[in-house]
Amino acid sequence: MRHTPIVVHRISASGGRQVTFRQVGRDVVLGVAHNDADVIEFLRRAEVPDPDEVVLGEESDLIAWDGDEPHAYEPTPPDLDVP
Repeated sequence: MRHTPIVVHRISASGGRQVTFRQVGRDVVLGVAHNDADVIEFLRRAEVPDPDEVVLGEESDLIAWDGDEPHAYEPTPPDLDVP
């Protein structure tokens, strides 16, 4: 994964994704997002310019979606189709 100042981490078992922001050489936890609106609000509070574009835009060098698909916030249910 490339180094970006904003990371939306992998989905937790209970749902949601931790969002961190690298400031002055350390990662600051902004919160746990359960949807894109949460991520946008965290970035707005951190005074990131144009947070809507960072989260919803085609591609941004400011944000990385770690481990799971972008914009997904709920864990995939296990496949219970057992013979």
